[in-house]
Amino acid sequence: MPSISKKGNLMPESPIRKLVPYAEKAKAKGVKVYHLNIGQPDIETPVDAINAVKKSDIKVLAYSKSEGDLVLREKISKYYKSHNVEITTSEIIVTSGASEALLFTIGSIMDPDDEVIIPEPFYANYNGFSIANGVKIVPIFSSIENNFSLPNIDKFESLISDKTKAILICNPNNPTGYVYSKEEIKRLVEIVKKHNLYLIADEVYREFTYDGILHTSIMEFEDISQNAVVIDSVSKRYSMCGARIGCIISKNKEFMATAMKFAQARLSPPSLAQIASTAAMDTGQDYFDNIIKEYNQRRVILIEGLKNIPGVKVSEPNGAFYCVAQLPIENTEDFAKWLLVRYHLNNETIMIAPANGFYSTPNTGNNQVRIAYVLNENDLKSSIEILKNGLNEYQKNGY
Repeated sequence: MPSISKKGNLMPESPIRKLVPYAEKAKAKGVKVYHLNIGQPDIETPVDAINAVKKSDIKVLAYSKSEGDLVLREKISKYYKSHNVEITTSEIIVTSGASEALLFTIGSIMDPDDEVIIPEPFYANYNGFSIANGVKIVPIFSSIENNFSLPNIDKFESLISDKTKAILICNPNNPTGYVYSKEEIKRLVEIVKKHNLYLIADEVYREFTYDGILHTSIMEFEDISQNAVVIDSVSKRYSMCGARIGCIISKNKEFMATAMKFAQARLSPPSLAQIASTAAMDTGQDYFDNIIKEYNQRRVILIEGLKNIPGVKVSEPNGAFYCVAQLPIENTEDFAKWLLVRYHLNNETIMIAPANGFYSTPNTGNNQVRIAYVLNENDLKSSIEILKNGLNEYQKNGY
């Protein structure tokens, strides 16, 4: 029998999706499953985006340009200009989601055995993207005890080696919801300048900040224009996750020319999704104002609810739509399976994402979960009640 590659065997399962078969079996039995495991909002996609596809008079669904449709890149450029960042259309490559943007970026700047420093916990797919390119993640630990704030600058410098090519951050952070302050970003800017590294910032949640906190983009720092690479996405911003439209943004011409080779190799991003995304970008600020208000209400309900569950410790997210909670049990993956297979309350249960998959350090995060507050308030309240009662039942039975 032909063998599987070492790389394939090393690829981790997604903590967000690997329990889906258990959820599907529960649903087949008539159990309602509340999905807290994935950042799939129930917020409606802007109607103009849907209508743009419906009303399209395309006769042949052809390839687009490898770098993406010009009209979409113009809209992205205009969006950044409204946030006081000057970006030209030649400094943008449209991709099939932020995931492809990250794959192109890692492939363009790192060789096998090179290293990238990432504060952990981090978006689980960073592990997969790095393994796919033979790149080693060097994690820098951030703790729930200090709300997952950025570790000391000396800690970063102690991890830099001759193999280090980049520092990668997610801001606002997935899975923790932490938003790096301007001072924290400045510290990273100084490090990459000093050591001639790339600074890659996954900024797909930049619109979603709370408590008066403002997002700081690395593109605001002109002195690292040749070091900075931003990963962005239309999908999260406009509740269009299925559209799979993201982009790479950088002023480094050599990097962009290299990333373009990867873009050409996959021919083009999806045409219909670009049409929808172009229309979505005409959505007014009132759209964001309303959904930010909605997410904030959900955030308050979730965090207060989790704090009222005995033994649960939760971070205080001030961005994105996730939080990390520490549960009074040893293994949240076993607990997450148990919730789907053996437990329900009033014929309802929840699906959560075990947080160990958001760390690369072995045996870390085993007692933590990531929870997405993307459901309406009533569903969140029901989910909290299920978690509270489920934990009590799980512990009472000695699991």
